[in-house]
Amino acid sequence: MESPYQEKIVISVGGSLVVPDGGINTEFLTKLNTFVRAQLAQFPKRQFFLVVGGGSTARHYRDAGREVLGHELTRDDLDWLGIHATRLNAQLVRTIFRDIAHPYLIKHYDIIRKVKEPVVVASGWKPGWSTDFDAILICEDYNVRTVLNLSNITQVYDADPRTNPTAKPIDKISWKDFRKLIGEEWIPGMNAPFDPVAAKRAEEIGVKVVVMSGDNFANIERYFKGEKFLGTVIA
Repeated sequence: MESPYQEKIVISVGGSLVVPDGGINTEFLTKLNTFVRAQLAQFPKRQFFLVVGGGSTARHYRDAGREVLGHELTRDDLDWLGIHATRLNAQLVRTIFRDIAHPYLIKHYDIIRKVKEPVVVASGWKPGWSTDFDAILICEDYNVRTVLNLSNITQVYDADPRTNPTAKPIDKISWKDFRKLIGEEWIPGMNAPFDPVAAKRAEEIGVKVVVMSGDNFANIERYFKGEKFLGTVIA
């Protein structure tokens, strides 16, 4: 059966927005809930795919594993802890949208099924990448060419602004130049605007990523209206 949705929107929701240090950010979740429902009321032909990250929950579990074990965990072990954190966070988001969401999380991306609900929530899948890569897999499966990447940063910078006061924000950057900035290797828990494995695949299949702050829904609204917004376009 042909999908009733003419526009599919994939959003990679950074776990730092859902669970920053200090507990679950119910203020952000309330704003996300309000925003998505308002979009669907105004544009009933839209379908939202929300791919949710692990946030501080993932980091706390990774740190606890290291502390109890007394030595470094394997990268797969660290990734699995992060993956299960994404599933907990994603289940919370799915519960918030339970009346309009697909009843099951997408968490096995080799068997993505076509779904009829206007909201679909997804989590982590396998070790070796972050949920950014899972968002790209959804783009492949549903023929979507843009990912909106919401996180706790407003833009991509040419250096780490936390350690380099001269770092400059970037409005637009090619995948080639972006990948030079972040490197090629995925490290569990790494702090990058978009993970290297996801960046490589996005470049290969021609997916554009828009990085912006998830705390500024007025700015997100401007993006959806096609107006000038604050963020970074990677293409």
